[in-house]
Amino acid sequence: MTPTTTPTTAATAGSPAATKPPVTPGRRRRGMTEEAAEAAIDQACRALRLPTIRTRAGEMLVAAEKEQLTYRGFLAELLLAECDDRDRRRTARRVKAAGFPREKWGSPAGSVGGFTRLHGRVGLGSTRRGWASPGRSWPPGS
Repeated sequence: MTPTTTPTTAATAGSPAATKPPVTPGRRRRGMTEEAAEAAIDQACRALRLPTIRTRAGEMLVAAEKEQLTYRGFLAELLLAECDDRDRRRTARRVKAAGFPREKWGSPAGSVGGFTRLHGRVGLGSTRRGWASPGRSWPPGS
């Protein structure tokens, strides 16, 4: 058996087309304006369901330029922000789904002297049932 060789043509022997690096699939080699890049980021983030990156990409890009982050550093910051925001939303969604009657620590608008106002149905550890029902005044007898 004789080994087969591919014939070299004039087009492939020493031409610039033969020395060009192969283009990897999915990689785009074209220049974009800033406006087109922003639109592409917005569209891609919507398709990939990355809401935090979509809303904060511009401000994070400005901060990365000021801090002179590398591409890897910038990508890491974007992805960490997305993960942190997803964790926050997941926690809020789970607390809401659990149906707790109130948040453990209230906001300043719902607090008096640093303590959260309690709903009428929430007891303070009393063993008696129904002492804090809606429409009943506190303290008892007042």
